[in-house]
Amino acid sequence: MRPFTLAWDADRLAWLRDRFAAYRMPRLPKGAGWRYGCDPDYLAGLVAYWREGFDVEAAAAELNRFPHVMARIEDLDIHVVHVVGEAQGRRPLLLTHGWPGSVYEFWDVIAPLAFPSRHGGRAEDAFDVVVPALPGFGFSGKPKAPIGPRTTARLFDKLMREELGYPRYHAQGGDWGAGVTAWLALDHAASVNAIHLNYLLVQPDAEASTETEKAWRKAAMDAQGRLGAYADLQGTKPLSLNYAMADEPVAQLAWLVERFHDWADLRERSFEEVFSKDRLLTNALFYLATDAFGTATWYYAGAREEGARRMPSGTRVTVPTAFAAYPDPRTVAPPREWVERGYTVTRWRDMPRGGHFAALEVPDLFVTDLRDWARG
Repeated sequence: MRPFTLAWDADRLAWLRDRFAAYRMPRLPKGAGWRYGCDPDYLAGLVAYWREGFDVEAAAAELNRFPHVMARIEDLDIHVVHVVGEAQGRRPLLLTHGWPGSVYEFWDVIAPLAFPSRHGGRAEDAFDVVVPALPGFGFSGKPKAPIGPRTTARLFDKLMREELGYPRYHAQGGDWGAGVTAWLALDHAASVNAIHLNYLLVQPDAEASTETEKAWRKAAMDAQGRLGAYADLQGTKPLSLNYAMADEPVAQLAWLVERFHDWADLRERSFEEVFSKDRLLTNALFYLATDAFGTATWYYAGAREEGARRMPSGTRVTVPTAFAAYPDPRTVAPPREWVERGYTVTRWRDMPRGGHFAALEVPDLFVTDLRDWARG
């Protein structure tokens, strides 16, 4: 394990500037808005801001505000943000992001979780915060073939125990991070004190049987039908997408930003109020500036090959599990009775606002919920 300073490759940035300048918009339906994909007017403004106003070096400086390390786990480098807080090693917390997120997803919650006494909290609520980048994402190494959350859980357990010296730890995740966290509890329960999920990815080995469960299943399938085409492509034919996107960073940006728009809680705030252009572009750098867009999409195929979305027959999570049900437009929150079929649910919270990217959208709610959870 070695210290790591985040920096963008100058040649790659120059190539991005050239490709952004040369991009030609396709034929667009009149008044498309967000109906058929990324809003073309919003995308044009975002591209213009990248070229004329976005400070990539300031973004790097902000990202280097916290310490980074690079750890070699099995045959992969794993990029890790590691902040030893007021807990001083006594309360490690593993935070795992998803797609199309990055370690930056947790940027606003790291300091309050690590140093609560500086952010309106109590010193005894502090964690050592560990935020690794998924394999194939950002500055983490690119696997030779697709892998998914079950393999990642094995790598991250080794990271926590063998590299960082935490024999036991708390774990939290949403999106693919929820999958990694669930597999940590299933395959590495001896290492995990408790888990916290804000998304249900690994489903119980059961069939929906009650009316509540059946209604939820139908609503979830409807949401997947409206918003899930990207996942079917990335899970079955990621190379088809990779061939089309390889030299088109504007297209990659549109693909990423569309997810942020579709999955955010926009009931009370506009998209621009929830995510500034600087936030979206800083997150996008982890894909565009590291040439990781392609290998990040492989993760969906890796999950399918691992069978990672369903618990093995006859198994369940025995590790104490907390669930935070945010009003996520991407999927309808499952009923507690369904989650309890596969998880030992000891805490449940219906959150008043915040979508799929909870830590980024509503950091104060996220931090308060995690502090309360860990006290228990």
